[in-house]
Amino acid sequence: MSEKILETGFDEELKDSYLSYAMSVITERALPDVRDGLKPVQRRILHAMKELSLSPSGAHKKSARVVGETMGKYHPHGDSSIYEAMARMAQPFSLRVPLVDGQGNFGSLDGDSPAAMRYTEVRMAPEGEMMHADVGEETVDFVPNFDESLEEPSVLPSALPNLLINGASGIAVGMATNIPPHNPVETLSLLSEYLKEGCSWSAAETASRMAGPDFPTGGEIVGRSGLREMYETGRGKFTLRGKVHIEETKNRNLVVITEIPYGATKARIVKQIADKLDERGVDGVVTVRDESDRSGDRVVVELQKRADPNAVRALLLSSTQLSGTFGGNMLALVDGAPATMSLKDVLDCFIRHRREVV
Repeated sequence: MSEKILETGFDEELKDSYLSYAMSVITERALPDVRDGLKPVQRRILHAMKELSLSPSGAHKKSARVVGETMGKYHPHGDSSIYEAMARMAQPFSLRVPLVDGQGNFGSLDGDSPAAMRYTEVRMAPEGEMMHADVGEETVDFVPNFDESLEEPSVLPSALPNLLINGASGIAVGMATNIPPHNPVETLSLLSEYLKEGCSWSAAETASRMAGPDFPTGGEIVGRSGLREMYETGRGKFTLRGKVHIEETKNRNLVVITEIPYGATKARIVKQIADKLDERGVDGVVTVRDESDRSGDRVVVELQKRADPNAVRALLLSSTQLSGTFGGNMLALVDGAPATMSLKDVLDCFIRHRREVV
């Protein structure tokens, strides 16, 4: 058998190969599409659930069935990465409006991992079904799957502005996205007003009318300058901290945490608090305990009367994950290419998509 050897420069080959790899990660894995706010794996999971008729009114099916359907037909990657993406879409502490209705252990705010896919069950949430509205009416383009044996939607019709409502995070090659979630009522109200005004607002005016992010775990945003910058330019930083208040009883003062910052782990925060109080030798600390239950989160630092609860509160906010910086980067795929967008740009892209669908 004759060999055919092609000589090429190492730097040229490295550049071409790395560029192909980078573009594949950027467009096929890490970044969401501005129109439906979904990464390819999320879109394929929802499409597989649609094909399995897992409607909100139907019965749940084993997660392993959905993962197998997605992997075998549309997303030829590891089953663990598919299940991880699906589990995240079912977690009310990860998504502001979950798109998947899960049954079983899908993890917790304490950092617990979801149970194995053979133990959990899923179906589409009503909002997940809204993402498919009119998908069978030739409203979006279908493209061949990885082996060209089937077709899958290149984008979902998306009756919800999912990119803003649920946000997105992802690390590609040489770029990353970090879009905070927003309140669905506030987002849809802003979109309605924007349409009524003929989409004529400037980037600055659009930014001034958005109330701000609404994280599923709660917390407080400190200051608005970073928010305005993010909404106007696509990039901005703001401080996000947990909600802490002081309760007084007859014999004790309590520093109580009822909301934690988005992305933080409650169990880790409890450990950090205990470590910091011990490290600083704070006098009068009785105990640190997690009293969270089904009604909500509640972490309590119990102090004797002689201890200063305001000083303890300030210490916790300054030296634990109760306070941190959220670096907003509104980067998404526009016509298949990554772009950093203002809030006005995101609204314009979504409106254009919905007009095409309708």
